[in-house]
Amino acid sequence: MARMKTVSVEAKLDEKFKIDVKAGAHVMVVDQPRAGGGADAGPTPLEYFFASLAGCIGTVARIVANQKRIPLRGIDMKIEGDFDVETLLGKSKENRAGFAGIKVILNIDADLSKAEKESFIHEIESRCPVSDNIACSTPVAIEIV
Repeated sequence: MARMKTVSVEAKLDEKFKIDVKAGAHVMVVDQPRAGGGADAGPTPLEYFFASLAGCIGTVARIVANQKRIPLRGIDMKIEGDFDVETLLGKSKENRAGFAGIKVILNIDADLSKAEKESFIHEIESRCPVSDNIACSTPVAIEIV
């Protein structure tokens, strides 16, 4: 039987581009760089998106390592992707608004062979909710109250 858990955040758009996001007992600030009209008070939404992917990969890696008794010392991660700024700004409809692709580069600090690392990463990817939501179409319903 599936055991479901609801995750939610609350957010408020203030002046200009600054958004305060409350997640449990934590407050995060989302903003745009000064060059984009913001105050650079926090990372952009896309940077938080990549941060959530890195956080999920790291968390699931630790869970898998603990369950399989893999002596994981750590993982260095770099996540990058390109998107069409003209589409974001409404100046073009040539490309989709999202990333053309996302590259995750991992340096796994563990005494594992390359094949063992690949198997480890495959297990992580199959269990990472953020990666799954990126790879699979997840419906988004926007409601106005």
